[in-house]
Amino acid sequence: MKEQLDEQLLLKRFAKNDKKAIETVYQQNYKSIHSLVINNNGSADDAKDIFQESVIILYEKLKNGQLELNCKIKTYLYAVARRLWLKRLQQQGRFMASPEGMEETVPVATEMDDHEKVNAEFELMKKALVKLGEPCKSLLEAFYFQQQNMDIIARQFGYTNANNAKTQKYKCLVRLKKIFFSHYKNGNGDE
Repeated sequence: MKEQLDEQLLLKRFAKNDKKAIETVYQQNYKSIHSLVINNNGSADDAKDIFQESVIILYEKLKNGQLELNCKIKTYLYAVARRLWLKRLQQQGRFMASPEGMEETVPVATEMDDHEKVNAEFELMKKALVKLGEPCKSLLEAFYFQQQNMDIIARQFGYTNANNAKTQKYKCLVRLKKIFFSHYKNGNGDE
């Protein structure tokens, strides 16, 4: 019940252009939409565009009083983004179903369950990343989260060249996988 009230308050603040509310909506929802687009033949730029369009639709419907949300903000934005992305794929000739038949392709509830599972594993991976320690943690974050190229990473971390940085990244990734699978996937995450 408290979560529902928090979301309703967030929506009211969001509709009033409250900067903190807007940031919260972005922080809590971007990753799932980014994953949706990337995992369905899209680019990072496509993901940004689709997310922005979804947020604008949410904002406009709230401002016009056309939206009474009966689900989580995340679920709503994800459904809107999914619809927008499938429509764009169809326009580009990369998806053949009609927009009316999209619900039949993959039910949003099923897709959200899969997304929640991925989120849970992502949280476990974040814990493993903390256990990994420095400089591996920062190096992997620079490459995977900040999407820096190897030349920049080599300079930033003091490696002689991009190939040495790539080798170190590989070693760090192997260590991270070992930590992840030995500690967290086996249910020992609190050790």
